[in-house]
Amino acid sequence: MRFVVAGASGFLGSAWCRSLRATGHDVVTLVRREPTSADERRWDPYAGDPVAAVDTQLVASADVVANLAGAPLAHWPWTEAYKRTFRDSRVVTTGVLAQAVARAAAGGRAPALVAQNGVSAYRELGDQVVTEDSPTDREAFIADVARQWEAATEPARDAGARVVVLRTAVVLDRSGSALKSMLPAFKLGLGGPFGSGEQQFATITLTDWVAATTRLATDDSSHGPYNLVGPGTTTQAEFAAELARQLHRPARFKVPAGPLRKVGGVAGAELLYSARVEPRRLLDEGFAFAHPDLPTRVAAALHQG
Repeated sequence: MRFVVAGASGFLGSAWCRSLRATGHDVVTLVRREPTSADERRWDPYAGDPVAAVDTQLVASADVVANLAGAPLAHWPWTEAYKRTFRDSRVVTTGVLAQAVARAAAGGRAPALVAQNGVSAYRELGDQVVTEDSPTDREAFIADVARQWEAATEPARDAGARVVVLRTAVVLDRSGSALKSMLPAFKLGLGGPFGSGEQQFATITLTDWVAATTRLATDDSSHGPYNLVGPGTTTQAEFAAELARQLHRPARFKVPAGPLRKVGGVAGAELLYSARVEPRRLLDEGFAFAHPDLPTRVAAALHQG
């Protein structure tokens, strides 16, 4: 199959494209600089003209178009300018690709659109299980972005293309993302949960994320939103204790909620977010997680990457 992928240089995108190529797929990556290899194509999602932003013929040649682009959540300070960058890097890029898929569909060739997203729009419901059908009306900046991000796929859906939205939790791997930033403190015995530690903390390994994304991208029966989280969401305190146990270190230190909100801004508030998200649709469709519980997820994340 042929994939056209935006955001291919990031933590998730690089791992996914590497896996796709290793299994024989043709992968073309969209870059905003001058291409340096035959499998790169330039695009300009901020050109102001959706038609000029990306080559419609390239999009039409694909079986799957995927957007994994997005400015990092781990950023400081969260100025109004960075909020715009964070939002546009997700919403504008997805919208440009969705419109390109719609144009391709009008020409008789509609690739599937796979769009990255998060779980942060779900309402905080305590210990109640959150599935793909749960309310996504949380009031927060990140939640607003998530809703706009998903809505940006509508041109492709309206044109009859298959659209898959990846509502992704914290992806665990020592090579990047949250775990990489946590490890130095935990290895020194200075780790612990954020806030009270009672927050539900949904995670998935990079291995399972890649496998699930490939399945959803290549299965013509898959469409709509999917929670890309591991089964059995645990609390932050449980996660911190398990990570410390496998590192043979204590986890005695908590990061107080007040300073975290004040200093961390948007990112700090997200570290206190709590939702017991479960991968209902993946499980119902028979997806087999390689790391189905917290101990196996932590072990895999520490020893891979």
